[in-house]
Amino acid sequence: MPESPADNAQAAVRIYGRQGCPHTMRAREALPEAVFLDVLADPLLLDEMLRHTGGVRRIPVIVRAGAVEIGFQRGA
Repeated sequence: MPESPADNAQAAVRIYGRQGCPHTMRAREALPEAVFLDVLADPLLLDEMLRHTGGVRRIPVIVRAGAVEIGFQRGA
């Protein structure tokens, strides 16, 4: 059965963060396939991130395959 565009959107890795944040930059370098979403550039993205985190305001937030990772620890 072919995947729908919605399936692809759910499967995509997303990184919510901000330009200039060293932790966000490390996450982006480690996950080059991820879509970067700047939460300072778009308030709707900040709201979306907060829904994923239950209101936790810590970046980066990595969303993949239904899992949510708050912060980035690899390579620290």
